[in-house]
Amino acid sequence: MKSLLSFLLIGGLLLQSQFCLAQQSESFGNYVVHYNVINADMIPAQVAQGYGIKRSSNRALVNITIMDSAGGEDGYGTALEADVKTSAVNLTGQRRAVEMREIKEPDGAIYYIGELPIANLETYNFNVTILVAGDPKPLELSFRQQFYTEKPPKN
Repeated sequence: MKSLLSFLLIGGLLLQSQFCLAQQSESFGNYVVHYNVINADMIPAQVAQGYGIKRSSNRALVNITIMDSAGGEDGYGTALEADVKTSAVNLTGQRRAVEMREIKEPDGAIYYIGELPIANLETYNFNVTILVAGDPKPLELSFRQQFYTEKPPKN
């Protein structure tokens, strides 16, 4: 089974062509935080089952990866362990805590995923606090995303 991270990165690029949504990143000194959110029904059933993800058009999957940009033999950096806290607030002020869980792949990839319910055209403001193992200074990340759960009508 391909790693979930690879799928989510590719999934983010596929969504870019459909909805202008893509995997994004932000740098914090030697750290680079990659993040994206996709509709959970975009995940293949086998991958979702393997990672305990509930597939649904009314659920989103948040993916956060922290890399040390100074390390790594492959030029991509080294994946880092962290304590990741994520919350989301929609435009009507409804707040959702997104429970994040760590996924470690045999190839050394480490990422954090969480799920939340969504509705068509709902927009969430995400706030992420990351405490990298061994570093006392938290990283703060904010981003906004609108969701599309219904397919456009065929003409």
